[in-house]
Amino acid sequence: MKSTSLFAALGLMGAILFLGSMKAQIQKGKTRPLETKTWMRCVNGPQCTSLGKLLQAGLTDDKSWQEARANAEMLAESGHVLMADGRCPDATWADATKELREGSEAVLKALDAKDAAGAQKEFQRVAASCKACHTAHKK
Repeated sequence: MKSTSLFAALGLMGAILFLGSMKAQIQKGKTRPLETKTWMRCVNGPQCTSLGKLLQAGLTDDKSWQEARANAEMLAESGHVLMADGRCPDATWADATKELREGSEAVLKALDAKDAAGAQKEFQRVAASCKACHTAHKK
């Protein structure tokens, strides 16, 4: 009976440590100081907002097309950063970052083709990837 209680206690402690480490991975990478919330506030949020506004307003000149492209490039790269340094805690995170990368790359292809409607459509993939991950992880 005592050994069963000991194993149960050890199992519970292991689960707590495992779940605790998952939370740490969401908040911050394992070896570098960047906190995920900082990345979201300083990179993903502004880039996504800017790209959405540009696409909504219409890309009217070379400067707006270039700015939209820069935003999409940063979002595509962000999909890599969010997987780096042991930050990924689960399949939801991994799938969302993959969709962020692929959606952003599809936006870039549309922008390179000067297809604003296509870029807007692909941007919806980017927004959906953010929503999927935030629904699961942002508390």
